[in-house]
Amino acid sequence: VVSGADALVESLRIRIGTLGAAGSPGGVPGVPGPPGVLAQVTAEVDGRRIRVQEAAADLGEALDRLADGLRSRMTAVTAGWTPRPWPRRTRARGLSAAAEPMVPVRSVARLEVPCPPGPRRIVRRKRPQLVWCSPDAAARTMDAMDYDIHLFTDPATETDAVVYRVGPTGYRLARTVAAGPPTRPAVPLTLSPCGAPELSEEQAVARLTAAELPHLFFAQPGSGRGRVLYRRFDGGLGLIAAAS
Repeated sequence: VVSGADALVESLRIRIGTLGAAGSPGGVPGVPGPPGVLAQVTAEVDGRRIRVQEAAADLGEALDRLADGLRSRMTAVTAGWTPRPWPRRTRARGLSAAAEPMVPVRSVARLEVPCPPGPRRIVRRKRPQLVWCSPDAAARTMDAMDYDIHLFTDPATETDAVVYRVGPTGYRLARTVAAGPPTRPAVPLTLSPCGAPELSEEQAVARLTAAELPHLFFAQPGSGRGRVLYRRFDGGLGLIAAAS
């Protein structure tokens, strides 16, 4: 795909891992998940970082999907950004287990492996230095990096915020503190009318799992900094917390 691209491609990296294998990175010890392959590619195309991630039942299918996704993402980046359709067409992943019921943002976007029964665990923590940018820029980054939710700091309100994929327009903005809509956004954003709830990690895990949410945006008690709890392909949970 890269060799035939009409663009400058740098920093290409491909990662391939297994789903449901004992001892898989970030997996839940003693709880096997459905078999499968998770493939991811990150690259810099004409100076812009992109990412594509695909899961499938076997390596060949995962790489085929990865190549198709990379080709589409490179075309989108070099042609100029336009809002992605919502909802995205559901694509069967071919995994052996059925997907766990989830809210529409994730159920129509991609097939996730089911979380194991019993208490959920945070198996991956990330503490990035959040970028200060407009909601428009955050939405474009979310699309380029193949995220369903993206945590950033909104300079207009000086609060942590997220954009995420959900109907009816496909893009929604939420902040840790309730505020008005951004001025003349280029992205068709809907606005969450409430600020993010202040929750401990334990409360956030309980709320996400009880409501079968794909991800949860909340604020850390005391500091008010934004956090995102999300489901991983391996069945565990990941936490993104703004660096102090």
